[in-house]
Amino acid sequence: MTRRPRAAHFKDNIVLYGALAANLGIAVAKFIAAAISGSSSMLTEGVHSLVDSGNQVLLLYGQGRARRAPDRMHPFGYGRELYFWAFVVAMLIFAVGAGVSIYEGTMHYMDPEPLRDPTINYVVLGVAFLLEGGSAVREFAARPHPEGWWQSVVNSKDPGHFVVLFEDSAALVGLAVAAAGVWASHHFGDPRIDGLASILIGLVLTGVALLLAREAKGLIIGESADPTVVREIRAAIESHPNITSVNHVRTIHTAPDAIFVAVSADFDDRVSMGEGERLIE
Repeated sequence: MTRRPRAAHFKDNIVLYGALAANLGIAVAKFIAAAISGSSSMLTEGVHSLVDSGNQVLLLYGQGRARRAPDRMHPFGYGRELYFWAFVVAMLIFAVGAGVSIYEGTMHYMDPEPLRDPTINYVVLGVAFLLEGGSAVREFAARPHPEGWWQSVVNSKDPGHFVVLFEDSAALVGLAVAAAGVWASHHFGDPRIDGLASILIGLVLTGVALLLAREAKGLIIGESADPTVVREIRAAIESHPNITSVNHVRTIHTAPDAIFVAVSADFDDRVSMGEGERLIE
């Protein structure tokens, strides 16, 4: 696997750095708003943003570990370690994000706090919505998706992009649910609705965690290269005059930008052993 300059890695990770900075600021604002207003859904959203911040740190750490050079014990490098950390992120969202949200919502529903002025909640939620909507979702949408949006996510071999996409999508849904919960609580004069909004946010995070775990599991087990890449490899080998046929081309990603290829091909019978060795190399 070719090692890339540090500047190139920083450019690739700009989405993660931007999401990390935004989530930290949003988390602080949400916790302050929750303390002032007593809103359960705002507290849940604060925890959500804090978990997202931790996730970005884990992904950045995983990317750093994945860039280590191959050694005797790991001749194909450490690229797939990034997939392990993506799975850890999924478990963190499920255990902390969803777990705390559902627990806090249940407690608030059973023992609701008196309603307070919700103005600060709306301000923080509005700013958070603008920040979340303008970060990684736009970055991902700017990329070409000839096979369709969902298929692009399924085929992606870089957790740094689809994890942030899922997180930001869940954040936007969570913000909408929190805003609706705060509004409904005051409109109907029932603070328990705010607790139900927290539970709903927890269920959204549960769904996101399961999707992320599914994608990360596939990468850990090993996924083949994009079919277009496989066809290009096959065509390049078949074009050689001393190759009569290609039986199969099998690939597996050892990192988002590294592929191990195993090829079974038939040589022309006139090729000598020495020529065959050079051709294979």
